[in-house]
Amino acid sequence: MATEFQNKVYRLLKRIPRGKVTTYKHIAHALKCKAYRAVGMACNKNPFAPKVPCHRVVNSDGTLGGFARGVKAKKALLTREGIEIKNNAIVKFKQVVYRF
Repeated sequence: MATEFQNKVYRLLKRIPRGKVTTYKHIAHALKCKAYRAVGMACNKNPFAPKVPCHRVVNSDGTLGGFARGVKAKKALLTREGIEIKNNAIVKFKQVVYRF
């Protein structure tokens, strides 16, 4: 069973369009908090993936960050959605980042 905080994170994750990414920080700011790590933990515990696309959340510097199923799987999912990745970082990050 998800916590209230996790459910808020999952609702925001569903708003991220295919072909876009956001950051743990953007999600925390949308929730009016600074709990970036808690956002990451909520993503890690996401029981609704890939329908709730936690793979679309990356670090603020455009690097991929973690993923419960491994970074290789995260990279494959993002690549399938048209996100270009080089050296485990999003190419043209500023153009594909989604802000709430």
